[in-house]
Amino acid sequence: MKKNIFILFTLGLGKSTLVNTLFKSQVSRRSAGWARDEKIPKTIEIKAVSHVLEEGGVKMKLTVVDTPGFGDQINNDNCWEPISKYINEQYEKFLKEEVNITRKKRIPDTRVHCCLYFISPTGHSLRQLDVEFMKRLSHSVNIIPVIAKSDTMTIEERQEFKQRVRKELEMGGIEFYPQKEFDEDMEDKSDNDKIREAMPFAVVGSDKEYQVNGKRVLGRKTAWGIVEVENPNHCEFALLRDFLIRSHLQDLKEVTHNIHYETYRAKRLNENGGLHPISTNDTQESNL
Repeated sequence: MKKNIFILFTLGLGKSTLVNTLFKSQVSRRSAGWARDEKIPKTIEIKAVSHVLEEGGVKMKLTVVDTPGFGDQINNDNCWEPISKYINEQYEKFLKEEVNITRKKRIPDTRVHCCLYFISPTGHSLRQLDVEFMKRLSHSVNIIPVIAKSDTMTIEERQEFKQRVRKELEMGGIEFYPQKEFDEDMEDKSDNDKIREAMPFAVVGSDKEYQVNGKRVLGRKTAWGIVEVENPNHCEFALLRDFLIRSHLQDLKEVTHNIHYETYRAKRLNENGGLHPISTNDTQESNL
């Protein structure tokens, strides 16, 4: 099973640390092999790194697509365009494979299944860039808002900030995943309502281990003690991880295919008056 996670970071929000945390959590303690000292370019450069996770004897290939440099310009006008272009390029690759006369039995799927949008822990409100980006891309990809470095806020500040963000998203007409309109039944709605009320997920990233009560845990050392990454009383990293690679993995893929991809496909068919079968030479292969 393959899943692509599209991760966006503004400069200084712990890009490599949080990614390493995701792959060194209880799902897998092996090193993720991410370039921690990687120099952040000043332009948006789309990068993809694949990892194989193993849980309960089942292997899953998970691809992280990173966009260093996003939101780091003096002028951030239209800075989402390269990201939107990348998402649509993956839909186009899949579409060309679908209409290929000699299409593969299993089409390589490099489509982006979700976008983790990281919000600065200001405690105040969303930036205009945050609102504009999520509004622009929410119709083409599953947006999952996340508060980075949430340990810089108290529990009370965190809860107030989360409520403010949800209200601002609602006022902006921005639907984040899981979207209410796609709830299949009352049970599905009840489960997803709990998730929606917890968003944006407040997370802390760390790839360092400490000894706490006789156990080694991933955490961040502060003047007040150890912030345990996987302790639900400290942050919501474990909730985010389980949400992404366990409880909602398949649904993320289905919403991507049945809603976002089909919307793109219908638009392309209308533009061209119907796509005709193409030869193998015209097919773009995925390099992810």
